[in-house]
Amino acid sequence: MGALYGYAGRLLEVDLSREKVSVVELEPEVLEKYVGGRGLAAYLLWRELGSRWREVDPLGPENILLFLTGPLTGYYPGVKLAVSGKSPQSNGIVGSVLSSEVALELRAAGYDGLVVRGRASSPVYIYVEGERVEIRDAGRLWGLGGRETFESLMRELWGELKRKHMAREGLTKEPSFVYIGPAGENRVRTAAVMAKLAHAAGYGGYGAVMGSKNLKAVAVKGFGPMPPAKRPEAVKLLIREAWRRLTARTTFRQWGTSAGGYYFGAVTSSEPVRNWQEEWHASRSFGQQYFEAHWVKRYWGDYGCPTTCMKISRVRGAVTDGPDYELQAYLGANLGVFEPKSCIYLASRVDDLGLCGIQTGNVMGFAAELYQRGILTKEDLGFELRWGDAEAFARLAEMIARREGLGDVLAEGVYRAALRISREKGVDALRYAVHSKGVGIGAHGVRSGKDFLPDFSYAASTQGGDHTSAPDATTGFGGELWSAFADSAVICFFNMIDDLAFDMLYAVTGFDIDKERWTREHGRRILTIQRVALLEGGPDVRWRPGVDDDLPPRFYEPLPSGPFKGRAPSREEVARKRAEYFRFMGWDENGIPLDETLEELDLGFLKPAVARLRGTGREH
Repeated sequence: MGALYGYAGRLLEVDLSREKVSVVELEPEVLEKYVGGRGLAAYLLWRELGSRWREVDPLGPENILLFLTGPLTGYYPGVKLAVSGKSPQSNGIVGSVLSSEVALELRAAGYDGLVVRGRASSPVYIYVEGERVEIRDAGRLWGLGGRETFESLMRELWGELKRKHMAREGLTKEPSFVYIGPAGENRVRTAAVMAKLAHAAGYGGYGAVMGSKNLKAVAVKGFGPMPPAKRPEAVKLLIREAWRRLTARTTFRQWGTSAGGYYFGAVTSSEPVRNWQEEWHASRSFGQQYFEAHWVKRYWGDYGCPTTCMKISRVRGAVTDGPDYELQAYLGANLGVFEPKSCIYLASRVDDLGLCGIQTGNVMGFAAELYQRGILTKEDLGFELRWGDAEAFARLAEMIARREGLGDVLAEGVYRAALRISREKGVDALRYAVHSKGVGIGAHGVRSGKDFLPDFSYAASTQGGDHTSAPDATTGFGGELWSAFADSAVICFFNMIDDLAFDMLYAVTGFDIDKERWTREHGRRILTIQRVALLEGGPDVRWRPGVDDDLPPRFYEPLPSGPFKGRAPSREEVARKRAEYFRFMGWDENGIPLDETLEELDLGFLKPAVARLRGTGREH
């Protein structure tokens, strides 16, 4: 392929079991096929683990944890880091992203990403400083919450950098790091990989994978240039145009997603209310102006972001983001909490414990409904769990993060918790678990038909309940094909302008990939690997094609209140649209890839797994 542009062409690999550091070269043709981030992760994971995927324990040392950049990282406005591995939530491959300059620092250190293998014998963190890579003791950090971890690492590493470089080279920029809180240390399946106190890669449960490897943090400081672009002058022009268009989005820049706490409830009737028993509320106390009253920083953006949609709030000493819509919904209305101070407080507690606010809010709402219905009792919990009681939910979050009492059951995520509670209580608790393939549903319902996702989307998504990666149409570029591009390029999808992003990819790499080719080839290739991994599953849970590819039971119950009262999807329509989407992807009616699709997409290495899927029954 000639010279490689936009990439370092190598990955840093750290084997924690053997305490060995090495560098892995990336083949240019692999990069052209999978681009980076989520796509590259899917390929690398299947290449190494695919032949034994069903047996690999996501929380065992055999799993591989990947922190990957993409060719547009650091070029396109806004920086993201892709985190992936075998997911302890779905047992498939989830591409989870968060805002973190770790991505930029890895590029400046000369790597396209970091691959972590094995398991350390005691708590450690990985420190990359230019060409030097160290596995350092993290015993003093183990057990610390997010804020203490962040402050401790910042003091130690930035102080060290300034002592080394300030006299000779002047003041250097601080290092960047991602880390886990107590939830990750305790292998809670809803644990997130955290950055900057309130940034999180929550979907997939990769905080638990870090914890299973005794890995508290990854810190990186690079000193080199970005990988060269093929057409640097065109890149400069495209950056300017992206900034021009993005800064014109004044409403989103002012409010971010935080305006959603009232809007998605009162206007579109698509917000989780008391574990999705309802999706409508008209609580004006949840309007953005009441959250705004607690903002101490209005515009918060990571490297190169002109949008700065994040906000920082502070109440009672608790610091968090806005919260954004997802946390307003899942740690607010979903728990019967309609008071901004209480929602901000809960978001801060969840952040500090290193929990995903969406997934943990989902499982706490599930527990609260079981308490409402008498399935769980005060004796089970140790306290009353009533809707709207923020202190009780903060206590429950702590129990989940520490795996204490019933928290040990809920720490398994909503699906596995529902299975166990069903067995122990002799009831069908699964009917109250709002998930898709083990992943809690994002805070966007489909019953009213007024949100941005169509009714079949969660049923067909390769990332289960992930609202950021679900089909938004049965054909064409959009939904998970769109997010697969953002997660592979690796850029923020809030900043993604389709024509500019593909033009930028061409200017940086020289890859002749436009929207049509991505939809036909690259996106389908990535999602097909993810689909096969999801269906292979294991070892504790496997998903039945055409059976588990469905909405949670609650979404077929008519909305009980609001302007769209009585609406609910039709099972027949969901099945029809799911089948249409599967056909578009080149899969059969059950979502198993066709042989001709594997040939067309150069995925012959999936054939043994696909044969197994066709030839065996599926069981949980």
